[in-house]
This record gives sequence, C-alpha cells and structure tokens, in this order.
Amino acid sequence: MTAAGSPLGPVVLIGAGLVGASIGQALTRAGETVHLVDANPAHARVAAERGAGTLTSVAAPHEVGLVIVAVPPRAIAGVVDEALDTYRSAAVTDVGSVKEPVLRELMEHRSLGRYVGSHPMAGSHLPGPLAADPELFVDRTWAITPHPDAEPAAVAAVTRLAELCGARVISLAPDEHDRAVGRVSHLPHLVSAAMAGHLLGVPPEELSLAGQGLRDVTRIAGSDPALWQQIVSANARMLVPELRALTKRLTVVADQLAEPGADVAQWLGDGVAGTRRLPGKHGRAPVDYAEVVVEIPDAPGSLARLFADVDAAGVNVEDIAIEHDPARLVGHLRLSVRPERRAELDRVMTGSGWTVRPA
Repeated sequence: MTAAGSPLGPVVLIGAGLVGASIGQALTRAGETVHLVDANPAHARVAAERGAGTLTSVAAPHEVGLVIVAVPPRAIAGVVDEALDTYRSAAVTDVGSVKEPVLRELMEHRSLGRYVGSHPMAGSHLPGPLAADPELFVDRTWAITPHPDAEPAAVAAVTRLAELCGARVISLAPDEHDRAVGRVSHLPHLVSAAMAGHLLGVPPEELSLAGQGLRDVTRIAGSDPALWQQIVSANARMLVPELRALTKRLTVVADQLAEPGADVAQWLGDGVAGTRRLPGKHGRAPVDYAEVVVEIPDAPGSLARLFADVDAAGVNVEDIAIEHDPARLVGHLRLSVRPERRAELDRVMTGSGWTVRPA
C-alpha cells in the first residue's frame, strides 16, 4: 500500500463503466499504471481505447497497491471480498453510493483492515465507458468512509486516489455517509421519479403546456431504473424515515389547501429557505444572481457567436441554462450574472442584435 503523496503502485480497476472508466482515465493521466477488468469485455476494451488503462493482467498480484471496485451495487461486497483474497498487499476500495450495508456484509466473515469504502459525488445520466471523462471528479466531493478497523495506510491510499482524480476529500463514518446521501441524492431521485410517474396519467394536450420547471423536477428520473433499484433498496434503512417525513409534509399542505382561503405561504417560504441552504459555486455561500434571457436560434454557430458577444461585454457569467421553445426552432439561454452587471449585459446583447426576453 502507498503512502500519501507517493504513486499508488499498480492499480487494478474492476468495472469499466462510466465512473470506473473516468477514474481510470484520471489515474492514467496522472502517471499511474491501471489494469482494467470488467465482466463485459467490450466495456473494458472501449475503456482501454479511451485511455482508462491497459487490458494486460498484473504479473504479480502481491505488487498491486490499490484495487478499485466500480461494479453495480449488488455485486460490490462479493467483488471486494474476492479482491482482498487475490491482492493480499493492496488496499481495496469501492465507489458505490451506499456504504454501511456493504461493510456489514463483509464484516460477517473476514478482517477488513485493507478495505476502505469511498464514494465520488459525480456522475452522469449517460452510461458506459463512451461517456467517460477524466475531468468528471475535478473539484467534486469524494467521500472516504473509514471504519474502526481500517489500516491508516489503506485510508491514505484511497485518499490519494481521490486527490489524483482532482476531487475534494471529506471523511464520514459509513452510516453518516448513507444518511447524508439518502437525504441529498437518493430521496430527491425518488421524488423526481414520483413526479414523473404521475405524468403517466396526464393527458398529452396538458403536457404540451409543460415548461422548464417540470423538466427540471423530472430530469433525474430518466436515469437507469435497474441501477437505482439497487441503490435505493440498499439504503432503505435510511430512506424510509425520510420518505415518511416528506409524506407528512405533503399531507399537511394537502390538508391546508383543502380548507377555504388556504394560506400556504409558510410552506412555500420554507421551500425558498431550503434552497438557500444549498452551497453556492465552489462551496461558497449562495448568491442571488440576476438573469438575462437571450433568444438563440437553433442553428450551427449560434452559441459560439452568442458567447463571443458575451465575452466582448466583459461580464462574467456565473451560470447558464437553456430552455427549448416547444413550438419554434429557438432556445432561451438564461445567463446568471451578478445583479450589478445585469443592465450592462442586457444593453450589450441587445446592441449586438440579440432578442432579450423578460427573465
């Protein structure tokens, strides 16, 4: 096992999907030697072609410094168990999104000093190694979840892995991690799926009225249901009380709305307050940005021309979003800027011939 700041030694990466292949690309770019293994040989081959590592086997398993398990949730414990037996000098980590059940299953029948769970908080709705990106983890949070029996050298190796991928490292106990991701990742996915599933009963003519708000709420519901079935069932112990608490909140507002002259201002105000608790850019305090909405033709070169004009305005754009007009071949690009710069950007864009819409 490696010391902090030193090379990891030969790395075995088991699982060449999106996350695994992205890790392999980042480590290879950092100068590490990565050996790819996947139950689907085509995935491993594509990942290797995209710079995630090599398909050659490790000559001497005892020389391996780190094994990274990036397989579907139900397979994690078994693959980690096998890796600990095969690579007897290596630290072993998995990058699954639920930690405590895996640890509990492994602890039933073996010593786990060389195992340290971890979870990079980054991903994509696009599956497979073709979507891999070595920048996927840069400036993103990577949770390390050491348990009481974890060896310091193993913790150091997994921490070094996250650092080489450009991530910001935090340390959480496994159950603390599962509670946190349940609240901020798994529960929102279930809520999004509930809203999207509710649309199955909405007539098509009503869906034609849908705007960006509905698309924002339901976007993450489009992720792989087989994968998310494994994730949410693994974290059910943490999710059940959160779902019940949310159900109670919804029941309260439903009861309030059923009364004449219903006043749900407090309920809606709590929603605004909740959004303002989320960290802003780069983890800093959130900022209430102003928006400039520019109509943009759905034509080649339009975005490049628009951003050239934005650059000429000398106004820093803090965030962007685009909404597509359902009836015309145009989009509406929302440019978030500091409130004091809004008028200047509006003036420059209008002067450059762009149509600026009300925010």
